[in-house]
Amino acid sequence: MKKINFGIVGMHCASCVTLNEQSIKEVKGVKSASVNFAMRSAAVEFDESATNENEIHAAVEKNGYKVDHETDPMMKMEHQHGEVKAIRGNAFWAIGLAAVVVVLAMGNIRMGVLFGSYDFSLLLQATLSGIVIFWFGREFHVRMLKTARNFRADMDTLVSIGTITAFVFSVYSLIAGLPEMYFETGAVIAALILLGRYFEAKSRGVAGMAVQKLMQLGVRTARVVRGAEEVEVPIDQVVVGDVLRIRPGEKIPVDGAMVSGDTNIDESMLTGESMPVKKIPGDAVFGATLNIDGSITMRAEKVGSDTVLAQIAKMVMEAQTEKAPIERLADRISAVFVPVVLGLALATFLGWYIATQSVAASIIAAVAVLVVACPCALGLATPTAVMVGTGEGAKRGILIKNGSSLEKGKKIDVVVFDKTGTLTEGKPKVTDVVAVSGVSESELIALAAGIETFSEHPLAHAVCEEAKRRSISPAPITGFVNVAGKGVEGKKEGKKVVMGNARFIEESGIDNSILKVEIERLGAEAKTILVIAEDKKVIGAFGVADTIKEDSVRAVAALRVAGIRSTMITGDNEATARAIAKTAGIDDVIAHVLPGAKAEEVKKLQAKGLKVAFVGDGVNDAPALAQADLGIAMGTGTDIAIEAGDIVLVKGSPLKVYEAIMLAQVTFKTIRQNLFWAFFYNVAAIPLAAFGFLNPMIAATAMAASSVSVVGNSLRIRGKRLD
Repeated sequence: MKKINFGIVGMHCASCVTLNEQSIKEVKGVKSASVNFAMRSAAVEFDESATNENEIHAAVEKNGYKVDHETDPMMKMEHQHGEVKAIRGNAFWAIGLAAVVVVLAMGNIRMGVLFGSYDFSLLLQATLSGIVIFWFGREFHVRMLKTARNFRADMDTLVSIGTITAFVFSVYSLIAGLPEMYFETGAVIAALILLGRYFEAKSRGVAGMAVQKLMQLGVRTARVVRGAEEVEVPIDQVVVGDVLRIRPGEKIPVDGAMVSGDTNIDESMLTGESMPVKKIPGDAVFGATLNIDGSITMRAEKVGSDTVLAQIAKMVMEAQTEKAPIERLADRISAVFVPVVLGLALATFLGWYIATQSVAASIIAAVAVLVVACPCALGLATPTAVMVGTGEGAKRGILIKNGSSLEKGKKIDVVVFDKTGTLTEGKPKVTDVVAVSGVSESELIALAAGIETFSEHPLAHAVCEEAKRRSISPAPITGFVNVAGKGVEGKKEGKKVVMGNARFIEESGIDNSILKVEIERLGAEAKTILVIAEDKKVIGAFGVADTIKEDSVRAVAALRVAGIRSTMITGDNEATARAIAKTAGIDDVIAHVLPGAKAEEVKKLQAKGLKVAFVGDGVNDAPALAQADLGIAMGTGTDIAIEAGDIVLVKGSPLKVYEAIMLAQVTFKTIRQNLFWAFFYNVAAIPLAAFGFLNPMIAATAMAASSVSVVGNSLRIRGKRLD
């Protein structure tokens, strides 16, 4: 069996997905096929002895779509932008020309200029509506013909037949001198549906950029140690067993183990955890993480597609390619509705012809059926609600990438919060200042800020930020020395100052027993402890921790009231995780989660039948964001998390998670209402049209009324309270 992925150009709705999936599955030898609308791609598994890629591609192309053979991510992006631009051009030209036709027709304007026996106004209506229907709306007709050859019908079939019939009948009326002409009907239907498809294409987002940006995090070259020399080579030439040199401030090229040196490594892009990790010979290091302060050598153990970064990218791709369980209601309805309407229109024509022997009367009745049943309201039901919902979200700092994201949020059972950067601020902050007797907090902070000013360590930044917050000037320090992984040293007015962890203070020959009780208290609260000593005497300590965001508690409480459970997940230790969760009001905690394993935890919850929303901001959150039923990314997080999420919270506020889910539910409920009313108008009006109680003009009015009701109902989203 072989697995392939390829792009599909031209898909605009879920019926396109269904059509292409069915066609691919009909190819002999295909085991499975999943077409992803958001990614505009297909994932196919097939037996190479029974079929090949060309036959699979041909199954898609016979439906009127194109296969995108481009593999370069940037070129694929350009292709997608070009597709959206083309749809936009067609839509806005069609709207402009259709507006002219409407003004001429509804105003019954006659110019008094005759060409033959026809007024120029009528000829202009015919010309402009013909351009809208047959040129700008040509995709309807091309796809209708191709699906008809395969004995299938979809929304394009009804749009095509409805607009062509309205146009042809109007031309017939013009030639025959009949008063019933409906050029504006066909033009407006085509233009509005084109506009809806443009908004749909525009709102699909850039989900495919997530993997591309993931791979950009890696380095392009590595410094390989060969004997006494260091040779810089392209990253793809590094092989397992190579010894690599990494200097301070450089990224780790590949996965492996430390050979020599000691350092602190910033793994936040991988784990989301803000604290650097101390590394000594023998410890594992991962590609694309940042070496902070030591010159080290490492041995390559995993390269290329085997690295953790590459595996995360692979998981994101797999999660995005999996088919969503929810299909668009409009397309499910149309699967039955379209063939039924076509049959009713034909039956109406035959019935009237048998009864009246009049072709004109039969055409009028049949056209009335097609016009009143034309899926203008069905076509607007989803896009208008999505447009209003996404617009309302944008005003609230909630960026919704596409209509599918709103559908995913219709029923959520549990929200899984990443800890660092999501529930917490994502950076260390001084929470406790403990000064020994005789030393003021201001003096202690001034001395600590003075020595930490020279350090690039995040804990040092936390101390300096505390001094700034209190408007305390750092004390002058000379002779600064950084002791990697332990602390810092310096001198103030000739007296030695030492600051670092408790063990470093002890190793420096300084008794810290005076702060034993406070050190134990801070440790029990899962805080990082910094002890400071001057002239061989401990004078104080600092407790540093990643503090919880102000509205995390309110967010968890609001979700609980809405009947949604909250769970916290983190790579941190159990004690720290429990302390943060307790403060936030969360009972369910999943700690010690390895990089890349968060998606597995989401799968476990889904296996229990739960609908899961995942909220995160780090690179390692990307697979979980893609795997979850609804991925919510913090806008203050990494680009990768933002691209992988379905919804992005610009302000990074946990309370916006609740608002986003409520907005999704309100919008999806509106979509359901829109579809009901659109369908109700058709069901009620079709019998009236079939029996001659509605002529095409009244039918067009009824069709317009259904559209107005859909748009009006969508606008009601703006008035909904979400907080």
